[in-house]
Amino acid sequence: MSESSGLVGYRLIYTYANGWRYEMYVKNAHTIDYRIHSGMVGGRWVKDQRVDLARLTEGHFKVSWTEPTGTSVAVDILPELRRLHGVIFFPRWVHDHPRRTVLFQNDHLERMAAYRDSGPTYPIHVVSEFATITRLDWIGEDDETVIACAPSELPAGFADATDRG
Repeated sequence: MSESSGLVGYRLIYTYANGWRYEMYVKNAHTIDYRIHSGMVGGRWVKDQRVDLARLTEGHFKVSWTEPTGTSVAVDILPELRRLHGVIFFPRWVHDHPRRTVLFQNDHLERMAAYRDSGPTYPIHVVSEFATITRLDWIGEDDETVIACAPSELPAGFADATDRG
């Protein structure tokens, strides 16, 4: 990964210490697409999530956002070290009913907002975990084909593949 390219245009597949596997495509400086392959909300996928992307220092990035569900996320990414740390702040309704969010969110924004507004929000369920980046692919910016289907529609073993043999 060259210094000038930063994180934009890369797809990462990573596995948290608790076993949850995620995929994030940094589509451009303000937007990500992502899929959740396993974990509490495994099967969920989202396109065009607005984010705050910051380069904290050489080789260290932070991506943070709040979803229509009310879930907030902050991910520190160290691509060259193949490590990241994520903190997910799930509102109580998501923790109590995670299956409600396992869908293509973009087609259900009004429903997600209604669940969020109905709550309950508190107490927040916080998940703070380190992860290993198992796949890091240069794709380029604004490629709508990178995350274009649910995790269940991918070939068997897609999220298990690594880019290190």
